[in-house]
Amino acid sequence: MPPGRAGRMWLRHRLTAVRHGLSLLDRKLRILRQEEERLTLLAARTGEAWVSACRAADTWLLRATLAGGQRAVRLATDGRLAEIRVDWIDAMGTSYPGRPACLLPEPDGSTPLPVTTALVPARDAYRTALRAGAEHAAAEEAARIMTAEAAMTGRRIRALRDHLLPRLEEALASVELSLDEMERSDGARVRRVIGSGTENTDDHPNPARG
Repeated sequence: MPPGRAGRMWLRHRLTAVRHGLSLLDRKLRILRQEEERLTLLAARTGEAWVSACRAADTWLLRATLAGGQRAVRLATDGRLAEIRVDWIDAMGTSYPGRPACLLPEPDGSTPLPVTTALVPARDAYRTALRAGAEHAAAEEAARIMTAEAAMTGRRIRALRDHLLPRLEEALASVELSLDEMERSDGARVRRVIGSGTENTDDHPNPARG
C-alpha cells in the first residue's frame, strides 16, 4: 500500500472492487444453488428411473433365459457397442454434463434372434436401462459439480466478507485517522506561523507613523 493520501485512494479503490466482487459472487451463488437444487432433484428422479429400468431388464432376461436357455441369450448378442455422447452446459462459468445422447446399434439382421418371444422385449428393456443409466450418470455428475462449485463460491464469499473486507476497512479507517491528525497538526502549525508573524509586526511599529 502506498503511503499517505495515495494509500487512502488505493484502499478506497480496493474496497470498491471487493464490494463489487462480493455482489457478483452473491448473485453467482444464488444461481448455482438454484441449479444445484434442480440437478439434485434430476439425479434422484433419473436414479429411480434407472433402478426401475434395471429391474425390468433383469425380469425380461430371466424370462428369456428360462424360455430359450443361456445359449439363446448369448447367440442374440452381436458384440456391437453403444455410443454415448454428452453435451456440456455452462452456468455462471461452471460446465457440467447435460442430457446424454445414447446411440444404440440397430439390429441388422445378421444375427437372427432365436425363436423365443422373450428375447425381443428383453433386448428393448436393456436398451431402455442403458439410456436410463447414462442419463442418471450425467445428472449425478452434474449435481456433484454444481454442489462443489456452490461450496467453493460460498468459501470465497466468506473469505472476502469475513477477512479481507474488515482488514481493508480497518486499514482505511487507520489511514484516514492518521491523515486527519496530520492535517490538524499542519493547520495548527500554519496558524502558529501566521500568529507569530502578526506578533512580530505589532512589536516593531512602522517608523513612518512617528
